[in-house]
Amino acid sequence: MKFRTLPILLAAISWIISGNSLAQSKKKPNIIMVMADDLGWGDVGFNGSALIKTPELDKMAAQSLQFTRFYSGAPVCSPTRGSCLTGRNPERYGILFANVGHMKAEEVTLAETLKTLGYATGHFGKWHLGTLTKTIRDGHRGGKNNDEYSPPWENGFETCFSTEQAVPTWDPMKTQMVKTYYWTGPEKYATDNLDGDDSRVIMDRALPFIEESVKKKKPFLSVIWFHTPHSPVVAGQKYLDMYPGMDENHQHYYGCITAMDEQIGRLRRRIRELGIADDTIILFASDNGPAGEGGGIDQHPGKRQQGTAGPFRGRKGSLYEGGIRVPALLEWPGKFREHKKITAAVTSSDYYPTILSLIGYKNKGTSHPLDGLDVSPVLDGSLAVRPRPIPFRSYKQRALTDHQFKIFSPDDGAHYEMYDLLNDPSETTDIAAKQPGILDSMKAALDQWVLSCAKSAAGGDYIP
Repeated sequence: MKFRTLPILLAAISWIISGNSLAQSKKKPNIIMVMADDLGWGDVGFNGSALIKTPELDKMAAQSLQFTRFYSGAPVCSPTRGSCLTGRNPERYGILFANVGHMKAEEVTLAETLKTLGYATGHFGKWHLGTLTKTIRDGHRGGKNNDEYSPPWENGFETCFSTEQAVPTWDPMKTQMVKTYYWTGPEKYATDNLDGDDSRVIMDRALPFIEESVKKKKPFLSVIWFHTPHSPVVAGQKYLDMYPGMDENHQHYYGCITAMDEQIGRLRRRIRELGIADDTIILFASDNGPAGEGGGIDQHPGKRQQGTAGPFRGRKGSLYEGGIRVPALLEWPGKFREHKKITAAVTSSDYYPTILSLIGYKNKGTSHPLDGLDVSPVLDGSLAVRPRPIPFRSYKQRALTDHQFKIFSPDDGAHYEMYDLLNDPSETTDIAAKQPGILDSMKAALDQWVLSCAKSAAGGDYIP
């Protein structure tokens, strides 16, 4: 929801907040949302990779809540990013694929809600939820008279260092096929400190924002969305040398992930140096499964997109597990002091309501229907199973997963497959014919959700 369109509702939210107990709290936890781009479930050491060096993420995992069934909101990047910020499935507001749609003015983002609570807000890295300029050609869609203009600074973010789309993971401004800039505000883009590892370039902007917020004694939301390891996949020589004996494609893919991992370690160290670790929630996830062709288990796409979904079927673009089950962590030393694996199903749409709950805010900040749940009872162990299934839709694919079962349709509901994820997480055996009652019940729930999304997409959520 944007100030330019709905000032009355924002004022109402601020009035509600003024009476909320959180507004009287002396210390509100900081939020850092870190996201990798096209990182597969099996591309990190804490999920069993013996090839890719991710020592910093592995250290973080050892001290965090580690999700074994974390689902991206969609099997591609833009929709998942939208779900993280709104708690709503992108089917509701038209961001159905990469380079399609934009964050609408009527949507309420996490940044907008936290701003009303006194948070400083910053976005760093890939945006991909609308274009960032109306004056020059930028990325695939930016330019004059662009109807998809919706930059982060019009969606609640005060400090920005953001690209519209992917850039090379090394020397990000030098070797692009489609020119993309790092935008810092309306018609302003960065021109210095843009060489070398792109993850470092991003972190060089995120850390000063955090430091300045601490200096001003303001809680902060820092959204750090890396481009790694999305194509163009490029690693610097230092990181290539870490993988001797491997072919060039693997060296670049593995190397750029290790470079990103290095920056995550840098972030965590700085948080501790600033003395705010106990008051800071760090979330880490990927926006979807690994890129490339090939839907089977352990199939690689060739060239430099050498990611793996581990034991899971499918890759980016697929609603099989490999396209949407991704590595994910939550670190908050002040509340969760011991490593624990969370086996319940959780999704990126849960970020919005769960973060508001974790910081003590009792209102959801919007009248729009949310698809995400407050899963804080799952995090603290008071609830073992997600109370509501997770729905998905991507072009003609549909899926619904609960704690045990998952249904999947490749043809928009004409035919369904069904899998027992507790006993067959690799989705090798279709049990639809053996479980007709459960199948019909799940189909009915998914059909109802599809109708709800259609109503939202037609503007039904925005009617006063």
